[in-house]
Amino acid sequence: MAARPSSKAEAWEIFDHIVEAAAPGGEHSNPWVPGPDGQPFFHPDYDTLALLLGVPLHLKVGTQTGVPALALDVWLSYELRRAGFGTDQVWPRPFNPRVLPAPVAAFVKSLPTAIRAKAQSHLISNTSIPSVTSSSASILGKNYLKQVDVIITDWVTGPELLISTKRMDSSYGKNAPNRIEESYGDAKNLRLRHPLAALGFLFGLRSDILEKEPKTAEWLFDLLSKLGREDDAYHSTCLVLMDYSTDPIPPAADEEELDGGILEPGPQPITDPAEGEIAHLTESTVESIVKALPKVTILEERTPDDLSPARFLTSLVTRVLATTPVNMHEEARKRRSSVLAKK
Repeated sequence: MAARPSSKAEAWEIFDHIVEAAAPGGEHSNPWVPGPDGQPFFHPDYDTLALLLGVPLHLKVGTQTGVPALALDVWLSYELRRAGFGTDQVWPRPFNPRVLPAPVAAFVKSLPTAIRAKAQSHLISNTSIPSVTSSSASILGKNYLKQVDVIITDWVTGPELLISTKRMDSSYGKNAPNRIEESYGDAKNLRLRHPLAALGFLFGLRSDILEKEPKTAEWLFDLLSKLGREDDAYHSTCLVLMDYSTDPIPPAADEEELDGGILEPGPQPITDPAEGEIAHLTESTVESIVKALPKVTILEERTPDDLSPARFLTSLVTRVLATTPVNMHEEARKRRSSVLAKK
């Protein structure tokens, strides 16, 4: 009997199915709509986000597995592809390997058909080729390397967009100060080396904090807003308020996750064999899982305006386009300007 795939491998298979259903054949909807001021405004796909957030609840996995936070990373990379950025430009990619430098992807695509098929098969089945592929990547800041969750980068431009994500589903008063303190340090480290890169921070938070610890919620919202207003911190910050009834797995070790020690630059080597594992669930099985996922609701109306996902994505995508020449990211520019053309 074949061994059951790890929770992360199974999560990836379900995530990929949800994203593929939202963008069949890689055809993404245009997220831009006219804003109140007539300028393009990013309208996020909250339905897809809700499905992705239901996956770790279905798998009954805790924060230490990385799967709950990974749902946010998958959604952000999907939204950036909706904005018009290429599949190989945004990490994590919607298929294995999740981190693959764009020049390597371009080289593989340029190979003759027979050789290309073998190269692609090798990349897919070997998701931890040192300095080439992995499931995560690190970027050098002013003083130290930082693992960044969602990235747009290329050797020609350097990092263009860097988004860090955090998630907290319990123990709010105990863990919130640590999360904010870490975020301040990471923001300054990255911003000082990459001042032109669009730098963002997204915080996923279970909505029961509003009833259980309202003072902590007020404090946290205030500091998240300030993180996005500092001259040397993030360009934009975001709050995703998640409402669900399924109890998550209790956090281990006060919800502290191990960072794996001192990081190396570029794609990170996989030290956990489960990281490179590929699940092989049948299509019908995955479809059944998606249909029965625990219900998650995004509380847009309870989210402060300056922390809304719509404002966050509008700000970061607009910054990427503003800091690059007009002959770069042409599809992203076309999608955004199409709203203006309809006025």
